[in-house]
Amino acid sequence: MPAADHPDMVIDLAGKAETCPLPPDNGVAFLNRKAAEMLLAHLRELEQLMEARRVKGELQAILNAVQEGIEVADASGVVKYVNHAFTRITGIPEERRVGENILEASPNGALARVLISQKSVTGLRTKVGGAGVEVISNASPIVVDSKIEGGVVVFQPMTDLLKLMEELQNSNTLIENLYARIDQISGAKYNFDDLVGQSRLFRNTMEIAKKAAKSDSTVLISGESGTGKEIYAHAIHQNSNRRDKPFIKVNCAAIPESLLESEFFGYEKGAFTGAVRTKLGKVELANGGTLFLDEIGDMSLFLQAKLLRFLQEMEFERVGGTQTVKVNVRVVTATNRDLRAMVRNGSFREDLYYRLNVVELHIQPLRERREDIPPLVNHLIFKFNRKLGKKVRGVSPEAMQLLVDYDWPGNVRELENVLERAMVVVEADELTHKHLSQYLRPLDVPGTGPYVEVMPLERMEQIMLKAALSRYGNTLEGKKKAAQALNISLATLYNKLKKLNTV
Repeated sequence: MPAADHPDMVIDLAGKAETCPLPPDNGVAFLNRKAAEMLLAHLRELEQLMEARRVKGELQAILNAVQEGIEVADASGVVKYVNHAFTRITGIPEERRVGENILEASPNGALARVLISQKSVTGLRTKVGGAGVEVISNASPIVVDSKIEGGVVVFQPMTDLLKLMEELQNSNTLIENLYARIDQISGAKYNFDDLVGQSRLFRNTMEIAKKAAKSDSTVLISGESGTGKEIYAHAIHQNSNRRDKPFIKVNCAAIPESLLESEFFGYEKGAFTGAVRTKLGKVELANGGTLFLDEIGDMSLFLQAKLLRFLQEMEFERVGGTQTVKVNVRVVTATNRDLRAMVRNGSFREDLYYRLNVVELHIQPLRERREDIPPLVNHLIFKFNRKLGKKVRGVSPEAMQLLVDYDWPGNVRELENVLERAMVVVEADELTHKHLSQYLRPLDVPGTGPYVEVMPLERMEQIMLKAALSRYGNTLEGKKKAAQALNISLATLYNKLKKLNTV
């Protein structure tokens, strides 16, 4: 608006005088426009001020919500802000702390150290407040345009940290228990892809197993130890219509006979001393899924009768209980024993045998399907390369022949053990005869122990030839030593090997 004494001077809304010549023809319009511009400028300043206050309010709300104590000081050490947690932890009111100089109030604290050193401080253990509460502090300088404008410290009582550590430990224990429970309830870990082989025997076994997976009939898996019976059980479950349901394994040989019934069928609270709560048995946990009974040949006749009744009715009673529990499970069993012979000598129930043996799956020992050894070796080397961080490309031809010729009494499990032991220590990128031979146990020759196995002489000769080659190797030098050990000429050795098709 124009000043009274000076018509060419304009006074703005803030009271500031500004000299400018007024247009002679349109002075009023000019003044109105100028007033509008000033009003807009002030509105913008007011809006910025309100936004700053809003942001400050939000920031204070956030800082007051955290559980850690926070204290802010300017470059000279004057405390500008503390949050609610600061007062809760130290017992010092906000109105008393704000305005104090941190260099005088807490000269040994993390915030004072930051302002003096102009460097961050982490993990500093100090005591704060009148009660001397021990805290862990982290502090950093506040830098604006490369200039230190102050510092901020965040701290937490040691008691809170110890409580958090205890809660974390409890949580870890709970998680471990849950993982164990999950693994127990849905523990099928293998599929048919985990089974490796190319022999006719292997392909026939796989074909039967895949057909068995499509049915709900009981399956009896037989074979020597280490042939992979459990992997077949897992794979059958994983490829059945129960794949999304529990897979529960029970090792009948590992559970004491006195506990086997309660492990199978569970027990009611108070059923016996120590039964402080009701516990579900393996059968009930497997409801809807697959119950895998490993080493079924080690089950007592008493429990065989209980299992037979369960298989007939798909119902049972918990130990100490009177209520009948009905379930729907598919039963797969495995054994390395001759159940037919056990039926004949009365140690295994015949009626249970036929209940279990609807689909029979026999896994042949590795010595009867030697053509499966090379692909198994390559598969296991790939597996252990990842596990051990190695870069082994494979095995030498002589080493592969050594593995193929060996009888593998421990089957695939022994092969896996030998390869892992060799790969742990090997530095080369290829396993050779010397890397593997030391881990192959000498072949037990019939007649050298307390029990003599009678067999055809031709079979005995085969065993002796393979034992000699296993010890000395398949190289020319190895065959010379083998012939010398067998007390025959090198030519005779070659003739005999030719008959065995192993030259």
